[in-house]
Amino acid sequence: MMKDVSAPLAADFLNAPLPDPVELDQARRTGPKRFFNRERSWLAFNWRVLEEAENPRVPMLERLRFLSISAANLDEFYTVRVAGLRELARAGNRTPAADGRTPAEQLVMIDEDAVRLLAHQQTVWKDLRGDMEAENLHLLTAADLTAQERQQMRALFLRDVFPIVSPLAIDPAHPFPFLPNEGFAVAVAMERRSDKRTLRALLPVPAQIDRFIRLTPADAGDGPIRFLPLEELLLLQIEELFPGYVLKGHCAFRVLRDSDLEVEEEAEDLVREFETALKRRRRGEIIRLKMTAGAPEDLRREIVEEIGVDESEVIEVDGLIGLAALKELVVDDRKDLLWPTFTPRVPERVQDHGGDMFAAIRQKDMLLHHPYETFDMVIRFLTQAATDPNVVAIRQTLYRTSRDSPIVAALCEAAEAGKTVTALVELKARFDEAANIRQSRRLERAGAHVVYGFTHMKTHAKISTVVRREGDRLVTYTHFGTGNYHPMTARIYTDLSLFTCSAAMGRDATKVFNYISGYAPPDGLENLSISPSQMKDHLLTSIAAEAAHAKAGKPAVIWAKMNSLIEPDVIDALYAASQAGVKIDLVIRGICGIRPGVVGLSENIRVKSVVGRFLEHSRIVCFGNGHGLPSKKARVYISSADWMGRNLNRRVETLVECLNPTVKAQIVSQIMAANLADTAQSWVLGPEGDWVRPDLTNVDNPFSCHRFFMENPSLSGRGSAGAKDVPELGHSAD
Repeated sequence: MMKDVSAPLAADFLNAPLPDPVELDQARRTGPKRFFNRERSWLAFNWRVLEEAENPRVPMLERLRFLSISAANLDEFYTVRVAGLRELARAGNRTPAADGRTPAEQLVMIDEDAVRLLAHQQTVWKDLRGDMEAENLHLLTAADLTAQERQQMRALFLRDVFPIVSPLAIDPAHPFPFLPNEGFAVAVAMERRSDKRTLRALLPVPAQIDRFIRLTPADAGDGPIRFLPLEELLLLQIEELFPGYVLKGHCAFRVLRDSDLEVEEEAEDLVREFETALKRRRRGEIIRLKMTAGAPEDLRREIVEEIGVDESEVIEVDGLIGLAALKELVVDDRKDLLWPTFTPRVPERVQDHGGDMFAAIRQKDMLLHHPYETFDMVIRFLTQAATDPNVVAIRQTLYRTSRDSPIVAALCEAAEAGKTVTALVELKARFDEAANIRQSRRLERAGAHVVYGFTHMKTHAKISTVVRREGDRLVTYTHFGTGNYHPMTARIYTDLSLFTCSAAMGRDATKVFNYISGYAPPDGLENLSISPSQMKDHLLTSIAAEAAHAKAGKPAVIWAKMNSLIEPDVIDALYAASQAGVKIDLVIRGICGIRPGVVGLSENIRVKSVVGRFLEHSRIVCFGNGHGLPSKKARVYISSADWMGRNLNRRVETLVECLNPTVKAQIVSQIMAANLADTAQSWVLGPEGDWVRPDLTNVDNPFSCHRFFMENPSLSGRGSAGAKDVPELGHSAD
C-alpha cells in the first residue's frame, strides 16, 4: 500500500524515498483510465486554490484573495471549457477524451463537482466574513448604515452612480434586455403607490464602478473599515430610480456566456476579424445563470423564461453572487493582514556593470528567476536597446502584456528612432485580444513592422532579440522566457528569463521569427526545439534515452516542472520510462493526467503541486543523461510550453537547452531542488487521483520554496561576490 502521504516527509521529493506503489485493476493500468480526466483534474486544482483560502498560515486578506481567484477561475472554466463540451454534446459528438469519457459524460461529472465547489466557496466566504469582522472589516447591508452614512451614500449615488444606471422595465413594450458575459443585475418587483399597479424591472449593476463601495476613507486611522455592495446601494436608492413606487421583492442574478472564440482561418484582415469575434463573445450563448436563493417565485420564473436557460443551468446561491469581486476588499492599509512586503532583487552582476544589461550578458549567460529577481531587467534590456545608438534591430513576441506596457513603449521609441522593429503580436491570447489589438495599432503608428502570426495556431513562444553593432560585427542578444512580457503578472508569477549573446542561440531565435513572419519552417536549429514541428519528438526521444540509460544500469532520472501535463503520448512515454527504472519527479501546478505510483505502470513516478503566495508558471525539464540528478552532465531545458496537446501540436513554442554551467546549476540545484523539497505549500497526487496536503500541525518551520527564493540570491545573477555565499536549502522561521 502507499505510505501515509499526510506525513510531511512524503512531500519532500528531494529526500523522501518513493512510496510503495499500489495495485490497481487492469483497466486503470492499460486502458483509457490510465489517464486522469482533464476537466476533473482542473477542478481538483481549483479546490487546492480554494483550500488556500482556509489555510491558517496564509494572512487573512490573502485568503480572501485566494477565494476571489477560485471564483474567477471557475467562471472562466465554465465560459470556455464547459461551453465547448456542451456544444459538442448538443451536436451529438461522442468522441471520448483520453480517459474514455464522452462530452456528455464529462458534463455530468463536472456539474457534480462544481456544485460542491460552489457551495464550499460560500462556506469559506461566510467563515472569512466572520474573520474580517473580528479584524474590524465590515461588509454591510443597507440596514446596517447609520443616518450619516445614508446621507453619504445618497450623495455618492447621485454623483457617481445615478448618471450611468439604466432601469429597464420588463413588459410587452420593453423586450427583456441583453446582459453581456458576467453581466450582473438586480431584478425588482415594484408597486405604484397611487393605484397599486405592479412593475417589474431590471437594474444592471454597472461594471464601470467598483462592486464594493468603501465608506471609510483610507486615511481614517485604525477605525473600522466599512464597505457597501453596489447592489445594496441601488436598492437603498430605489425611489430615486422609480419615484412613486414601493419595493415589493427583489433578487440578484449573474450570467456567464460562451466565451470561446472561433476565427475564420481565411480571414483577410485578422485584426478586423478579431474585433468582430470579441463582439460575438459578448453575445455568446448563456452557459450558467446564478441567482439569489429564495428569490420571489414570479421574478425567478420570468428571468429564467426570458433569458431562455434550462433549469439545469440555473444555480441558486445562498450567499454572495460574484465572489470574484471580493478582491476589491483586499485593502492596502491593513498590511498586517497581507503577505509581508517583498522587494524583488536587482541581480548583482547587472549592478557590477552599472546597470548595463548588454555588458552583464556579454560576461556570460544570465538566468533571472522572477519575481524574486525583478522583471524590470527585461524592461531595461529593451529600453536600453531603444536608446542605444549601436542597436540596429529589435524583434519581439507579445502574447500578453499590460495596458500601458513599458515594453511596447520601448519598441515604439526604437521604431521612431529609426531602428528596425518587428513585433509579433498574438491576437489569440484568450481574454487579452482587445488589449493586443490596441497595442498592435500603437506599434504600427510608431513605424514598427507588426506581424500577427498564424491564423490556425497561436504563437506562445517568448522571445526577444536585439541586434547591436559592436566594432565591425553585429552581435545578437537574445532573451528567452517561460512567461509573458507582462510587468504586472511578473510580480506574482514565477518565471525564468534567460539572457544570452550566444551566436547559435541568436541564429535560432532569428529563424523562429522568420518562420512566424514568413511561414518557412526553420531548418538546422542548434540549441532550440520548437513546436509544432520538433519539440514533442525531442521530448519523446529524450525520455526514451533516459529509459535506455536505466536499462543499461546507469543512473536515470527526470525532473520536470510545468503548469499542465495531459498529452497522452508524452504520458505513455513517461510510463514506459518508469517501467524501465527511470526515477521521475514532477511538479505540476494545475492539470495533470498522469496516474503515479501504480504497480506495473508508474512505480517510479511522483507528482506534486505547489500552490502558494506566487503562481508557479515556469516550465523546466532536466534529464540526468546517464549521470542522475543533480549532475553537471545533465541536459537542462526551459520552455514556454506545457505538455499539452495544444502546446505541442498546435502552437509555436520554444524548448531552450541551457548550456552555461552556472545557469544549469541554478536550475537543477536551486530552483528544481527547492520545489522538490517544499513541504509548506505542496500537495501530493495519489494513484486514485486524490491530492493530499501533508499534515504540518506539529512542524515548526516547514520548508517553503517561495520563502527560500525570497531570502536567497540566485546563482547566475551573482556578480563579483560569486556563488560561494549562496546557502544550502533553508530559510528563516515564520
